[in-house]
Amino acid sequence: MNQPEFIIRKATENDAELIFNLIKKLAIYEKMENDVITTAEQLKENIFKNNFAEVVIAEENSKPVGFALYFFNFSTFLGKPGLYLEDLYVEENHRGKGYGKKLLLHLAKIAKEKNCGRMEWSVLNWNEPAINFYESLGAKGMKEWTVYRLDKETIADLVK
Repeated sequence: MNQPEFIIRKATENDAELIFNLIKKLAIYEKMENDVITTAEQLKENIFKNNFAEVVIAEENSKPVGFALYFFNFSTFLGKPGLYLEDLYVEENHRGKGYGKKLLLHLAKIAKEKNCGRMEWSVLNWNEPAINFYESLGAKGMKEWTVYRLDKETIADLVK
């Protein structure tokens, strides 16, 4: 049997609907389905027109099987950019083939090319498979840091 052809390609504006559908699948996996309020049109605007994030698509035999969405931040202590991985998702029936690792290595290569001082992401505390996967690659949990968030309503209240 032939080995499937696997590629990672940069997403284009034409992929907005695909990205939206993959985000919905990720949200179902993360038990956060009701939190997805974006639209494909909003993704097209903010990713491809405003350039707030970048996306790569993983394909097996020319069919999408996953994605990674990332953006660059900046470390004042390092004086360098960092690559922040917002989402990485591989379709359930394609897990275990090494595609998640290939996506992460692809991003690590981008981080190296951009001279990033680090690569970071968040993982849900209950997501043992993801935690084990990341730790197997040498990633370390930042136990001394706590994530804080202001939502849209709180931001609006602050700037009245």
